[in-house]
Amino acid sequence: MRLALAVIACLTAGSVCAFAPETSLRPVTRGGEETTEPLLRPLVRPATVSPEAPSTVGAIETVTTEVSSLAVTTSPRPVRRTNAVIATAQAAMQARLRGQVCGDPDIQGEAIGAVDGRGSCGIESAVRLRSVAGITFSERPTIDCPTAKALKTWIQTGLKPAIGSEGGGVAQILVAGHYTCRPRNNQAGARLSEHSFGRAIDIAGFRLQNGERITVLNDWNSRDDGDQLRQMHRAACGPFGTVLGPAADAAHRDHFHFDTARYRSGSYCR
Repeated sequence: MRLALAVIACLTAGSVCAFAPETSLRPVTRGGEETTEPLLRPLVRPATVSPEAPSTVGAIETVTTEVSSLAVTTSPRPVRRTNAVIATAQAAMQARLRGQVCGDPDIQGEAIGAVDGRGSCGIESAVRLRSVAGITFSERPTIDCPTAKALKTWIQTGLKPAIGSEGGGVAQILVAGHYTCRPRNNQAGARLSEHSFGRAIDIAGFRLQNGERITVLNDWNSRDDGDQLRQMHRAACGPFGTVLGPAADAAHRDHFHFDTARYRSGSYCR
């Protein structure tokens, strides 16, 4: 009842008042009886309102927002693709699917089947690559599909991140070697190289979109590109079974050797 009378008094005076809820109770005194007297003191001292001032009780505030003269008055609807654009896109997609090898549209080339070689040399199911993950080759390498798939993984996780946007990005891989029937490091009497089975590729460097070149021979120890070459060399260790570079021996001072030979102890990387 007290709370109701206090509210009526405040509204009659035109003041804005705030009260503690009627259910608010004083703390219980230890050892005494619980008091139920509500706290009816105003939480805010009533403000004096001029009789001439308009009442704001129940009023809705109107916010005016100014619009810049540079703002677009109407959001343009996207232009609908024409039939010619759709047909061109579908033709490109079909051409990409026709050009895929190893069951992967990112690996473009041609399947050439079995490649016979002297003695134990040869490839059971060879492909000749045109591009992998959008990167072309200075000459089309002949390898098998496991090696082509490892190459794709390395391009996406090693080569492209290492080059980044330098020179517009990498455009082409400079191939130093692929399938050939020969012993390791061309040493007479040595075991056959993985090149003899289409399981290896040698890379001398890269051409960028702006025409600049990064080569293993000239840039392995350079201040500009040495770190990038080392980064992509490390990234090849895993997708490939053998990774060799200038730190391995003099025979690899001018190129990377990647092959998909598998060892029980894991990848061999130097």
